[in-house]
Amino acid sequence: MSDDATEAQAARRRWMGVLARADADAIATRLADAPALPRHIRLRGPETGLVMTRGRQGGDGAPFNLGEMTVTRCSVRLADGAVGHAYVAGRDARQAELAAVLDAALQDPARRPVLLATVIEPLAEAQAAHAAREAAKAAATRVEFFTMATMR
Repeated sequence: MSDDATEAQAARRRWMGVLARADADAIATRLADAPALPRHIRLRGPETGLVMTRGRQGGDGAPFNLGEMTVTRCSVRLADGAVGHAYVAGRDARQAELAAVLDAALQDPARRPVLLATVIEPLAEAQAAHAAREAAKAAATRVEFFTMATMR
């Protein structure tokens, strides 16, 4: 696989991760500042179903079935022929369709810069800020067991 293909795959993986973690209202709010999305037709869905999630004990042990998770998927085709897919956790059909349309639109090099700047980057920044707030809240409750052991 060439370096260009690897970079394109990593970029797509990143924007799909951001869209999968954002709710439909956050995506729609960011889209208000972006150019209108192209018309699309649904190829599949949005459909909601279950997928089996797998886990590993200790992160590297033998895999086991952890349980089922609700997922909504959608596939769309733009008028120019670009196809976008999305799988999102939960039952939000609107989020799945918006993510699929954005996936297809972001594959166009002409549309990508403005969509990254107006939709993906602000969503990613908001998600990072939320994660930092949650980490700070959790860090405030952290107990140093080594300190407690030496206090005896």
